[in-house]
Amino acid sequence: MARQVRVEYAGAIYHVMCRGDRREAIFLGDGDREMFLETLAEVCGRTGFRVHSYVLMGNHYHLLLETPAANLVAGMKWFQGTYTQRFNARHRVSGHLFQGRYKAIPMDGDDGDYFGMVSRYIHLNPARAGLLAGEEPQLMAYRWSSFPSFVRSPALEQWLVRSRVFGAVDLPDESARSRRLFGKALERRAREVCGSGAEADEAEWRTVRNGWFLGGGAFRERLEDLGAHVVQGKRRDSYEGGLLETRDRRDADVLLKKGLRVLKLRPADVRALRQSDPQKQGLAWWVKSRTVVGDAWIVDALEMGHRSNVSRAVRAYRNPTDAVCAQIRRLLHTCTD
Repeated sequence: MARQVRVEYAGAIYHVMCRGDRREAIFLGDGDREMFLETLAEVCGRTGFRVHSYVLMGNHYHLLLETPAANLVAGMKWFQGTYTQRFNARHRVSGHLFQGRYKAIPMDGDDGDYFGMVSRYIHLNPARAGLLAGEEPQLMAYRWSSFPSFVRSPALEQWLVRSRVFGAVDLPDESARSRRLFGKALERRAREVCGSGAEADEAEWRTVRNGWFLGGGAFRERLEDLGAHVVQGKRRDSYEGGLLETRDRRDADVLLKKGLRVLKLRPADVRALRQSDPQKQGLAWWVKSRTVVGDAWIVDALEMGHRSNVSRAVRAYRNPTDAVCAQIRRLLHTCTD
């Protein structure tokens, strides 16, 4: 089964989440939740992980996780495996507890907006799930997140860190005043979510839930380069996900621009050519034969009309007998000479 590429580097920040197998519960009671947090504290001690926010729900969990060393995979393997063993022993069951691989979305830790966004998303999970009761629901009443500790505790567990989250919402320190302001702001958001204001946050929630990274263009390119090293020399079809797809498109775009230069064409020129034009077909063959980008990308970039035209171009240029095609093929090969 294809799997997501795991990008690891020192100081990486991830939004980590995982559900129970078949969406079943991973906590059967408060004792399990306490055991989960004890195991989380233990893995942080073993690996140096730092947790900037967390929430434990019925059948899943969320972490805003920092890895000072490049050890996400090893640490998470120990953490989930150990909790599963302890859960199974506690309840005298066997088998898988979690649903496949955990999801770990890399986040640009230098951008405070993402820190604030992901922390809000994590802490407001109980409100979105309808777990806050009463006419005036209180987020503080939900024990199983970092929010109560962030607000109430002058000192936190060594593995739990709030300074970067506070900084992301313009709180200068971890004083009683800052903790009180943080609490009031998030309680207000929780009441909005429980009421009629959830729709206003939906765009932000989609940003956090979807996609394979959280950051700008430079951060994405860094992840693509790191991901390319991960899969280098391995079976590429063992991996899936947006990171590889974005890298594929970037490689294809670079190659297409080189081909356009050598043929002395502008992008608008080649798009205006008829679909059977030898130059358009040559560029389609060139990108298709040198990258793993999908046909849909080539069709869109060159305005080929239909995917069948890409296949037709590949056949025409594989062993060209036409003199014009042969010349175009020779010119395109100079791009890599």
